[in-house]
Parts: sequence; C-alpha cells; structure tokens
Amino acid sequence: MISIILGIIFIAFTVFAVLPMCPLNWGADVINFLKGSVPVLAAFIGLICLFIGAADLKDKKEAKLEEKSEEEASKEDN
Repeated sequence: MISIILGIIFIAFTVFAVLPMCPLNWGADVINFLKGSVPVLAAFIGLICLFIGAADLKDKKEAKLEEKSEEEASKEDN
C-alpha cells in the first residue's frame, strides 16, 4: 500500500516539475537528459542482446549434443 502511495506522489511531482506553467519548469532539462541517455541506453541494450544471443546459441548446441548422446544411449540399449 505504501508503495502505491509513494508511486502516486513521485508521479505527481514529476508532472509538476516538467509542466511549463509550474515554477520548476524542468521540461527542457528532462528532454536534454533523455536525448543524451538514448545512445547509452541503446548501447547497453545492444550488448545485452549480444549476450542473450550467444547464450541461446550455446544452449542450442548443448541441447543437440545431449539429444545426440541420448540417441546413442538408446541405440546401445537395443
């Protein structure tokens, strides 16, 4: 319950701080921050995608090897 109340308070403060008619008027600063952080965020997302892709390829290779060894084990039993 407290997290919902805090969430509402923080969202209200954000709206208050960004609106141009309010005294803080941080809208331009927020836009500049977002413009600067997008390339860094894109680089991190790309890096994470590379790690996920490499792990996926490794998992597929291990699954094929395990499947192959199971087939060989079942052939030896017969």
